[in-house]
Amino acid sequence: MKKIKYFYNTNTLRYEKLETPLRIKLLRVLGFLSAAFVTALIIVSIAYKYFPSANEKRLIQRNEALNDNYYVLDEKIKKLQGQMGELEKRDNHVYREIFEASPIPDSARAKALEQQKEIQLVQGMDQENLAVSIVNTLNKLDARIASQDKSYNQIEGFVKNKEQLLACTPAIQPVSNKDLSRIASGFGYRIDPVYKTTKFHAGLDFAAPQGTPIYATANGTVETAGNTGNGYGNHVVINNGYGYETLFGHMYRVKVKPGQKVKRGEVIGWVGSTGKSTGPHCHYEVHRNGDPVDPVYYFYNDITPEQYDRLLKLAASSNQSFD
Repeated sequence: MKKIKYFYNTNTLRYEKLETPLRIKLLRVLGFLSAAFVTALIIVSIAYKYFPSANEKRLIQRNEALNDNYYVLDEKIKKLQGQMGELEKRDNHVYREIFEASPIPDSARAKALEQQKEIQLVQGMDQENLAVSIVNTLNKLDARIASQDKSYNQIEGFVKNKEQLLACTPAIQPVSNKDLSRIASGFGYRIDPVYKTTKFHAGLDFAAPQGTPIYATANGTVETAGNTGNGYGNHVVINNGYGYETLFGHMYRVKVKPGQKVKRGEVIGWVGSTGKSTGPHCHYEVHRNGDPVDPVYYFYNDITPEQYDRLLKLAASSNQSFD
């Protein structure tokens, strides 16, 4: 049964029935609904913040796992980049210097500054862009690895050719000279034996009895063999490759022919005094890329360090040449 409320009217001095206007009723209902809605909203917000749903829990756990995996992967990438940097440095400053090869330019590899900027950019990204960034980083790292692999293939080729290069580099004396007693005239300006003027002597003179064997000082192909009227008399020119060329002058007799392949230590002729010569000797020259160089620096295969030091002093003495 509905309760009826009364109030005392001081104007009429009577108790009258209390009737609430419709406007007040509506306001009360709206106030109650508003308070209920705000309260519910607060409760729901607190619940979502402190009491996540099962699906949210799974997403949070998955996100944490992705973060952990990303940082592990990022550390691995940094480690790989450091290892690649060390390999590139070793390639440029060790391996290629051994074989006198030009280092790979920085433009062929990722620059360190760009790598650092990229790492800083990745660290500031959200999760949606991390995967794309990691893929790009790995692609660049893969390109560096491919470049390094190509470089090592080149170095492998250098290693294979190094033995051939050494075989084609002049390394012994053209005549037997273990006691170093046959050096007669060295490289540089010497007195010409015919004109008695100072003239550049482009090789070494080895005084030896006529008929003493003359040996090829490196592997190569004979270009000239005989007397061409250039003052060297019977002489042999060998193209050793790799920019090297050797000349043996004033032979008594030549044993080899043009186009013939010769090995280091092979007899190519015998000491004589043909051409512009004042006595039996072997005039020996070494050319590098077309320019004459001092042959004394190319005897490292058959003399000791002490003999080499003595040879330098003998070759440097100013005297008269034999041709």
